[in-house]
Amino acid sequence: MARPFAAPIELLRRAKLRPTRQRMALAQLLFQSGNHRHVTAEQLHAEAKARGIAVSLATVYNALHQFTAAGLLREVVVDGTRSYFDTNAADHHHFYYEETGALSDIPPDAVTVTMMPQPPPGTAVKRVDVIIRVSSAAARS
Repeated sequence: MARPFAAPIELLRRAKLRPTRQRMALAQLLFQSGNHRHVTAEQLHAEAKARGIAVSLATVYNALHQFTAAGLLREVVVDGTRSYFDTNAADHHHFYYEETGALSDIPPDAVTVTMMPQPPPGTAVKRVDVIIRVSSAAARS
């Protein structure tokens, strides 16, 4: 019989993160389904509370940023006030649905960036994020 937190413990150890009780519980919520997810810290906090997991919002933010730094998640900043954390850390782009605030993946080969400016001296391009904002209201106009 498999231990209930065996997969999150292994995931955290591979990422060189100590498997604390809170990290294991949050990793379980994020990765248990095997499907890619886009969540805000507030959404994950609400999900944890609904499942009886005692964790503060500050702890959720800290864990999400630690998971991102370890390469388990990718942070997608939609605007200056909203960040999503994507369980698909591979390079890809997103549709942002303005009415609902939802994100969905765009396959990596569906967007082509044909020209890039030279980065400032002493820097290199780390990655390119394309967020295409969509609205059903825009389709009606």
